[in-house]
Amino acid sequence: MPKRLGVLTSGGDAQGMNAAIRATVRAALDQGADVYGIYEGYQGMIDGGNYIRRVNWAASGGILHKGGTILGTARSPEFRTREGRRKAVANLLRHGIDRLVVIGGDGSLTGASLLRQEWKGLCQELVEMGEIAQTLADAHPYLTIAGLVGSIDNDMYGTDMTIGADSALHRITDAIDAITSTAASHQRAFVVEVMGRNCGYLALMGALASGADWVLIPESPPNLDDWETKMCAILGEGRKSGRRDSIVVVAEGAQDRNGNPITAEMVKQTLEKHLDEEARVTVLGHVQRGGSPSAYDRVLSTLVGAAAATTALAAGEDDESMLVGIHHNKITFLPLMECVHKTHELNDAVRNLDFAKAMELRGKNFQDSFRILRTLIRSMPHPPTPGQKRIRFAILNASGPAPGMNAAVRAAVRLAVDRGHIPVGVYRGFRGLINNNLEEFQWMSVNGWAPIGGSELGTSRKVPSGGDFYAIAKSLEENKIDAILMVGGWAGYHSMLRLYQERTTFPAFNIPLICIPATINNNLPGTELCIGADTALNSIVEVVDKIKQSAVASNRCFIVEVMGRYCGYLALMSAIATGAERVYLHEEGVTLRELEQDIAMLKEGFEHGKRLGLMIRNENANPLYTTPFLAALFEEEGGSLFDVRISVLGHLQQGGDPTPYDRILATRLAAKSIDFIEKYYQKGEADESAAAIGLLAGDFHFTPLYEIPRLMDEKSQRPKEQWWMELRPIAKLLAQPGPGFHSDQT
Repeated sequence: MPKRLGVLTSGGDAQGMNAAIRATVRAALDQGADVYGIYEGYQGMIDGGNYIRRVNWAASGGILHKGGTILGTARSPEFRTREGRRKAVANLLRHGIDRLVVIGGDGSLTGASLLRQEWKGLCQELVEMGEIAQTLADAHPYLTIAGLVGSIDNDMYGTDMTIGADSALHRITDAIDAITSTAASHQRAFVVEVMGRNCGYLALMGALASGADWVLIPESPPNLDDWETKMCAILGEGRKSGRRDSIVVVAEGAQDRNGNPITAEMVKQTLEKHLDEEARVTVLGHVQRGGSPSAYDRVLSTLVGAAAATTALAAGEDDESMLVGIHHNKITFLPLMECVHKTHELNDAVRNLDFAKAMELRGKNFQDSFRILRTLIRSMPHPPTPGQKRIRFAILNASGPAPGMNAAVRAAVRLAVDRGHIPVGVYRGFRGLINNNLEEFQWMSVNGWAPIGGSELGTSRKVPSGGDFYAIAKSLEENKIDAILMVGGWAGYHSMLRLYQERTTFPAFNIPLICIPATINNNLPGTELCIGADTALNSIVEVVDKIKQSAVASNRCFIVEVMGRYCGYLALMSAIATGAERVYLHEEGVTLRELEQDIAMLKEGFEHGKRLGLMIRNENANPLYTTPFLAALFEEEGGSLFDVRISVLGHLQQGGDPTPYDRILATRLAAKSIDFIEKYYQKGEADESAAAIGLLAGDFHFTPLYEIPRLMDEKSQRPKEQWWMELRPIAKLLAQPGPGFHSDQT
């Protein structure tokens, strides 16, 4: 008899829950299990009947892009009682279910763990009450649990990100971006209240991403009793320096050092009193929970959902209940109750006003982001320290534009100025260095840059050669440049490497050289993610969602061509995030036999009522089997069954305002780069003077520039090791037709 697994969502809904349900169902079905959806959370488990229904491949189709949860959710006071849990066990046993994947917050996961602990006792009580036979209880001696954290608050220990947090951050950032424009028009102050309960993650990261002017979070209240006066003084100074708006972000759990709540209305009244101007309150509320999930949440939910199904099916009687999360882009498995206890410990620290412990438990990334934000929200920088070495930074963009470049430049300029240094903006990339097109930047030179896409400095793909090096050296000497900070892609990396290699000829190049990775292609070595890739991925997903709506109405197959050059990151990740049936990558190549199989799959599906086909192709997947060729081939072979259309997304992938993730990544990379250059002048170590910074295994890492060629596939201009190719099997699993006839929606 096949194993039987139940999946439910409980507590507050979160974007991405449906993607997790889809992955759980399909991964379990692929392993031969029977899968049951438990509707309306634990209450549905208690009520039984039609609330527990068997689901097939078709039932998980067409839900990847939807917000909320198709299974429904509810808070069940009855489940908190032993009698309620006994009813739940009886209903599970009637369906032969002894394995659960639970998607919810810490309360939901605690309830699941308690149910597992009481399983044997509850089964025995049911036997004694005559509600089930002893043979049925013997056939299901234990319950296994795999937990997924569905919570926009990102407040659970054991995972870097919770399902829904990234999407909520999108809503917050979009709202603040919109509010900023109207606030600037009227020279007005706005107070924005965001969710998060006792966790300040959404408020902190929302403020960091949007360029807000002040933030109040539960973990680190203002130090002063008269913090209102200080806040208003700083905001007032900002107005005098040229800012036309004031944005204060308040976490719903914000408090002062004595534990007294700080509400948005209180802040509004304070601003009106001290600044003598109108202030407005915007409470974002449940809009943060709603809408389609971001690309990140779709991919995250897919990966942890599939892993949870495997974990629950493989677990034995002596295995602990596990929380399936993500850490440093890797799926992790930690004891469920250990994670719950750690989460409670952190919440207790906030309630007990032990703020140092709360900040410590939030982790290094949270702490670093808070420190950076405290500098960026200043109205004016600290004055230079007398006698200090004032470093003159040349800051430029190179290669193609990538959303988030401006956020990196803004952070670098302000952090440098605040430390007493002198940032020098270079216009048009290395062409600007060659043509001596440089300008000193001040604190307000980059005001409002964080949310803007493209490159305000301008960029180019120019790689210096020949006499260019003399011209660059002359510009550096004339402008007394002490360091170069380049934000860009492969052409920028190649240019910086050439400067490094020319040091023996041109002494002006013997200065710190630091590269910050910024390209939508995500094809640079020494980092797992580049600035701009997340924005491009979300742009692709948004368009493909619309394409799918169009295609399903017309019996149509779409072939969507995405950028990436010879790197398939955007193609593969967008395929996972949109549920594409096939993805064509340069890394794998394309063969005629595979195309024949794809045609056969499409024809069989459309013959049985399928209405939509979706294929995603990397722009350079194969020089012969181009996108027009594939369209013509599929159209000819499909006959009257389906039409074929092409959608080449082109440069819209490079455009648009950067996502919160790209803004935050850009800001933190810039901060670490400034640290790198300062340390060079403090230590004077020549072997640390030229490097590329990147995010590896969850931390920032500097790769010496001379190591870059060894890590690159020069011909294909992509790293030799691409971590995301490990996700290829899960993409194939979830995109397959599944057993028997299934829905036309993937």
